[in-house]
Amino acid sequence: MTAPLSACRVLAAALALGALLLAAAARAEDPNALWRIVHDGCVPDQQQHASPAPCAEVSLDGGWAVLKDRRGATQFLLIPTARVTGIEDAAILAPEAPNYFAAAWTARGLVSERAGRVLPREALSLAINSPFGRSQDQLHIHIDCLRPELPAALRRLGSTIGPAWARLPGGLLGHPYRARRLDEAELEGVNPFRLLAAAPEVGAGGLRPWTLVVAGSAGGFILLADRADPATGDRAEGEELQDHSCALARQPPA
Repeated sequence: MTAPLSACRVLAAALALGALLLAAAARAEDPNALWRIVHDGCVPDQQQHASPAPCAEVSLDGGWAVLKDRRGATQFLLIPTARVTGIEDAAILAPEAPNYFAAAWTARGLVSERAGRVLPREALSLAINSPFGRSQDQLHIHIDCLRPELPAALRRLGSTIGPAWARLPGGLLGHPYRARRLDEAELEGVNPFRLLAAAPEVGAGGLRPWTLVVAGSAGGFILLADRADPATGDRAEGEELQDHSCALARQPPA
């Protein structure tokens, strides 16, 4: 018997998503490297010597560490000290879960230090990739500058970005990002993971195929989300919106 067309499409989509995940796994030399650095190095050093090395910061009470990434001049990673695989892990939505994005935004000063100047909030961003666009199986939020063309682009689109998730007109970098505005100056008490999980387009499928970016804006934030699409090869890799050379740091202040 021939399977119904809808069932065939579901199977094809599942196989394609599986192929994306296998490709991501193939890129990873050691998908547990970040976990080992934090669990076996940074946390014991903080506990025994009050030193976060090799991390830049460790909060034992907060449940996170910040590590300078080996790529880029200014990129840092916010990494849980507990075992949390990524955006797909149900633990990030638990009532007692740390607000990892809030902690990552607080750590943005490390990017400015590496850049050699205080960067405006519109230059800074936080990004977590989907499982299809990452090489590590320990949750990590990329803390770094936006690509140099994006702050102006997001300002131009500002009137189209409201307090509810909606398609961003024209998308970004060829991908159909969705966006919503946050008017809060900080992320304490506002968890971007939960805001995305509550979006109608996410639904029962959960966060597994999604990437999430938090971009600073004047007095608030713009949240950007994209869903992996095997038909177009979109791996939902929000890190693509960041510039690990931080060209914005070399531009004259506005």
